[in-house]
Amino acid sequence: GIDLGLKHFAILSNGIKIGNPKTLKQHLAKLKVLQKRLSKKVKGSNNRNKARIKVAKQQEKIANIRKDFLQKLSTQIINDSQIDTICLETLNISGMLKNHKLAQAISDVSWYEFVRMLEYKANWNGKNILRIGRFEPSSKLCTCGYINNDLTLSDRVWECPKCHTVHDRDLLASQNIKNIAFSDLNQKYHNSGLGK
Repeated sequence: GIDLGLKHFAILSNGIKIGNPKTLKQHLAKLKVLQKRLSKKVKGSNNRNKARIKVAKQQEKIANIRKDFLQKLSTQIINDSQIDTICLETLNISGMLKNHKLAQAISDVSWYEFVRMLEYKANWNGKNILRIGRFEPSSKLCTCGYINNDLTLSDRVWECPKCHTVHDRDLLASQNIKNIAFSDLNQKYHNSGLGK
């Protein structure tokens, strides 16, 4: 089970947390300086063209660093001999981008591209990808079955009022993604008549 996030790029159901490289944030200061220099150049001049090329090179560098991270991580997950099936949550990324406070950070992590890479590499290597619906309560569902509807984005750890278990929100989400995906698969198998 993989839960994608902003603080950590990915949290795996086995407890491994993969840090967010924050590629754009690290290189944003230099990009802003280059863009400011470009805006001050006279249109049509050779100096403007040179400044435009510098901006393009910086943007390409950011894109290449991000792509390299995504390629290496997706390959590492797919090549893990312990993993045959990867469970993911269906995310409404375009809806999340409407939150202007998080839009830049969400764009920088490139979740869509990471999932795309996982899917085609899983296909090449004969591994399975299972998805759960976007409205499943992955971070809100306790192991005892209690659903914490009062959970907010700022709550990183929460305690279940029913069984008093303390949960790391992201780790719980990745484990629930795996459990929900497998229970959905099991239910489809029995409903198809093959499980009888």
